[in-house]
Amino acid sequence: MIEPEWTRGLYAITDEALLSDDQRLFSACDAALRGGLALLQYRDKSDDGEKRWRQASELAARCAAFDVPLIINDDVALAARLRSAGHQRVGVHLGQQDGHVDEARYRLGPMTIVGVTCHGRLELAERAAAEGASYLAFGRFFASRTKPSASPASLSLLGEAKRFGLPRVAIGGIAADNIATVRQAGADLVAAVDAIFGGEDPESRVSELNRRLAAPALDS
Repeated sequence: MIEPEWTRGLYAITDEALLSDDQRLFSACDAALRGGLALLQYRDKSDDGEKRWRQASELAARCAAFDVPLIINDDVALAARLRSAGHQRVGVHLGQQDGHVDEARYRLGPMTIVGVTCHGRLELAERAAAEGASYLAFGRFFASRTKPSASPASLSLLGEAKRFGLPRVAIGGIAADNIATVRQAGADLVAAVDAIFGGEDPESRVSELNRRLAAPALDS
């Protein structure tokens, strides 16, 4: 079976502190998409529903132009609303306290991308896989500016999680100087926030990360 294109590559995650208004958000995401993304996640923890709908709707349209799925962080209702509005390549990412995969699929459809945070625990990955998750996200693997208090995870998890047969996402402190390390440890997708959106020229940042990600990897 041919794997969808989104199952390997660079996974960009937005941050409302780094991208504090519409202009910054859309400009930076456009640049990142030009650089070459597998997935883009919209992450905004504010309670401003109008802003979240406006920004997510616009990002969904921009992602569609690049044939890149948009993933909504921890908000099945927003993802469902976007899909009802015609944005069919919208999925959701669930934290451990954000609902179950089967409930998300019931609302969003059986083919929707539903990713799950597994931190550094294989038992969480096993449960998510059994529930029908689309990918398993592990981390943090390095010191993270976005989530400095997150518990560390062992790189060996990425290899051990191969048995679940799902794309493995590495997140947490990913940068140009360590992206090859997580790829060689078994990551299929590598998620980044600050390494993409934490400075000028996200397009060049993404291009450089992709160049390093494409380096020959050990079999895992």
